[in-house]
Amino acid sequence: MSAWAKRTAQGWLLSIHAQPGAKRSAVAGIHGEALKLRLAAPPVEGRANEALVDFLADALGVPRKSVSVVRGASARRKTVLVASAQADPLLLLRL
Repeated sequence: MSAWAKRTAQGWLLSIHAQPGAKRSAVAGIHGEALKLRLAAPPVEGRANEALVDFLADALGVPRKSVSVVRGASARRKTVLVASAQADPLLLLRL
């Protein structure tokens, strides 16, 4: 696979570099060993994390409850668990 997406027993662990406060949510490419996402939400009161979960769930076609931030909730660098074996993280690069 790639350095930013790792398969686990629970599904996929994604390394994300989040950039909150963008005009619209979108994939911005690879940033080191993480997938860079621009998020159309400010980094206050967890709104950027909610936007991240919503964006990933929609893009991967999984329920919102299957996506969770497991590390880095208040940092730009986050680890996100997508608890779905059927999800294909490479779809994110095609957005």
